[in-house]
Amino acid sequence: MKAVSVEEAVAMIPTGASIMVGGFMGVGTPERLLDEVVRQHKSGLALICNDASTPGKGVGKLFDASLVSRLTATHIGLNPKAQQQMLASQVTVDLVPQGTLVERIRAGGCGLGGVLTPTGVGTLVAEGKRQIEVDGKPFLVETALRAQFALVHAFLADYLGNLAYALTARNFNPIMAMAADTVIVTAENIVPVGVIAPDHIMTPAPLVDFLITNG
Repeated sequence: MKAVSVEEAVAMIPTGASIMVGGFMGVGTPERLLDEVVRQHKSGLALICNDASTPGKGVGKLFDASLVSRLTATHIGLNPKAQQQMLASQVTVDLVPQGTLVERIRAGGCGLGGVLTPTGVGTLVAEGKRQIEVDGKPFLVETALRAQFALVHAFLADYLGNLAYALTARNFNPIMAMAADTVIVTAENIVPVGVIAPDHIMTPAPLVDFLITNG
């Protein structure tokens, strides 16, 4: 793990990169990283996240700046700008049931090819997807999701990069930290090694590549 400035971290993200961003309606989202992504105008992003948040908040800032070319998420219902960009064919949107999204990311982090789920069988979700039977029941084959970068926000990080999260701000952050080639983390508090009890560590240091220094 290396400590870097937010400017240095975002400079590593190329135009057109695939990024996972933790958070649920902006809760647990690395706002400082997103602000810098907007400032550096990283465009053409393939964004994987739970939702499109709202204008001016969380990943909503990326839609405000028209930086997203593709979105994989569970819903965009509270962000009219994301809806407008989808209807104008500026953004390709892949809507995924929430549990399926979580499992696809988890599969990507665990080195699996995908998961089997009954969710979506017999609906529009099943269109174009392989379907198999297990013990006489139909399942969809949902492929694993990975990204080039994961932007993660934690409550605590220690000097090695071990992370702990606060309450519901945990949400997608730990699994996304497993499913990306490069993991960049912001933390509300950076503490000495040993302050986070070993059994309270939710994302271990070997998964973290870069930690944004405070300031």
